[in-house]
Amino acid sequence: MARPKAAKQSFNVAIVGQNGRLSYEALIFVASLRANSPDFKGRILVAEPQPGPRWVKDPSMRSQPIREALADMGAEIVPFENKHFGESYPFGNKIEMLSALPKGEPFVFFDTDTLITGDLTSVAFDFDKPSASLRREGTWPNPQLYGPDYSGLWKSLYDKFGLDFDSSLDLSQPDEYWRRYLYFNAGFFFYKCPHAFGAKFLDYALAIRDTPPVELCAQSFDPWLDQIALPLVIHALGGGRDTLPDGLLDGSVSCHYRLLPLLYARESDHVVSVLESVTAPNKLKKVLKTYDPIKRMIYQGRGAKARALFDRENLPRKEQAIRNQLKSNGYWMR
Repeated sequence: MARPKAAKQSFNVAIVGQNGRLSYEALIFVASLRANSPDFKGRILVAEPQPGPRWVKDPSMRSQPIREALADMGAEIVPFENKHFGESYPFGNKIEMLSALPKGEPFVFFDTDTLITGDLTSVAFDFDKPSASLRREGTWPNPQLYGPDYSGLWKSLYDKFGLDFDSSLDLSQPDEYWRRYLYFNAGFFFYKCPHAFGAKFLDYALAIRDTPPVELCAQSFDPWLDQIALPLVIHALGGGRDTLPDGLLDGSVSCHYRLLPLLYARESDHVVSVLESVTAPNKLKKVLKTYDPIKRMIYQGRGAKARALFDRENLPRKEQAIRNQLKSNGYWMR
């Protein structure tokens, strides 16, 4: 007798849509989700920061064609207010927008500079055990010559919030090597309730920014604040680095490409194919080509020329080296 198929999980997908590049990326993200996850039945929520005292310029998506294109693909625009961050730290949007999402409903947040390249409904999320992207470099902290080492810096934060430091360590990694310590890229994260996650995320981020442990006196929090707080939040909520099957997000199902020149330089042929196929329909192309980097990289072929500069099997180890090569050849756009 055939085993019945497991019921598909119900969850929402959230991104931040903001005036400028992020609004165009949001269109491409939603188009890729619709194209490659046709069975996704959850809501697509585009969280939109509203004008207010924490912004010099109106951050909302003021392009009516963009708003209409998002609506045509079934995305919902969800306004939210910046009470703590804003112009001074726009990465704080992904923290503050969580309180505007539906309470008690599982969610997956993605940065807009992400493509959905496979079936998102095939990912076995454990929404009781949050996690985030492990596609990262050791960008924080930066131990000083006469200051605390990695263990001392990270432990000061775990101690501040009453968290168990030792259980967060990856003991397969060497002592004082950055991968030993719980650290994520905030390009995606998930949990069973955005309000519970967001409240702790905001609490930790503000406490680190405003009253950091003395051990962190020589460390920079900009632009890393969200990624400093994120592992603490995930650890506090019972998650970790190994709660998601390998090879799906940041693998066969999604690609956090960061910027179009980097996508063309280092991502797989499949990722490039997804990008160019979902941006090909005339209705979407008419909107997207009004943004110069997209027009030049995708529609005028500069991306293909940039791609020809690199051997995907032998890429520079550091992202900065890729950026420098793109810049020196005139292909850097953002």
